[in-house]
Amino acid sequence: MEENVNTLTVTDRAFPDCLRHIPSPPKQLYWSGQPIDSWLAKPRVAIVGSRRSTPYGRSVASKLAVQLSRAGVVIVSGLAFGIDVAAHQAVVESGGVAVAVLATPLNRVSPVSHIHVARRIVERGTLISEYPAGAPVYAGNFVVRNRIISGLADIVVIPEAVLKSGALHTARFALEQGKTVMAVPGNINSPASEGCNNLIKSGAIPVTSADDIFFELKMNPTKDKASKPFSGSRQETLIIELIKQGVTAQEQLAVAAELDGRQLSSALTMLEISGDIRPAGGGHWVLS
Repeated sequence: MEENVNTLTVTDRAFPDCLRHIPSPPKQLYWSGQPIDSWLAKPRVAIVGSRRSTPYGRSVASKLAVQLSRAGVVIVSGLAFGIDVAAHQAVVESGGVAVAVLATPLNRVSPVSHIHVARRIVERGTLISEYPAGAPVYAGNFVVRNRIISGLADIVVIPEAVLKSGALHTARFALEQGKTVMAVPGNINSPASEGCNNLIKSGAIPVTSADDIFFELKMNPTKDKASKPFSGSRQETLIIELIKQGVTAQEQLAVAAELDGRQLSSALTMLEISGDIRPAGGGHWVLS
């Protein structure tokens, strides 16, 4: 990710005000992809959580990310294993705007296995780091990076976190910055949800659906949705139109949409996560 790296210093007029005034603001930002000011005016939500996440946590992160991004919300995260990359992957697959804040220089995306997601992010969103190419990477970078994630966001949402998750540092930074912190409640017997449950006990706002986040953002996507056309990918739009026409069997959808098994499965999954369709049994799908 070395190509097309741009720089902003804290003295530049284009430097984000939301970062200029946080405690210990970054002195410079290195970015690649879309200009930062192209999405700063939009509502922004950070979705962060445990690297050692469960399938449930990743599913919740993906579902929230898709529903928020399709309503025009920018999703900010750290491109880490687990919750972070699940949210970012869901956003880029649904055509939304994702912002990834790295704890490493942009030419050293970490983990390396997420480079393909990083390349998708820059198509519509932005990669950001405060470290120049060649800078050494220290373990502490991953904690202090979180102040930028929370600084860029209006709200920080944590779908799943263990007690010592780095996401709890993001929550602490958010509170210091006067931001809203929200968390998804989890099984009281699951260590994977201890961090979230403790946050809620300490005053974080519980999240049981994307509507809770929309409420805090003062958005009404249900009302907006009635007046806006469906905005999924070309394949997802075609599937929606076919279901409206009465083509509901999965095999028939594959033939009519000219999609192979993998493409169809991916499109159906994203549509189900976003709440646009639901399974009706017997391999059939209907609109939600």
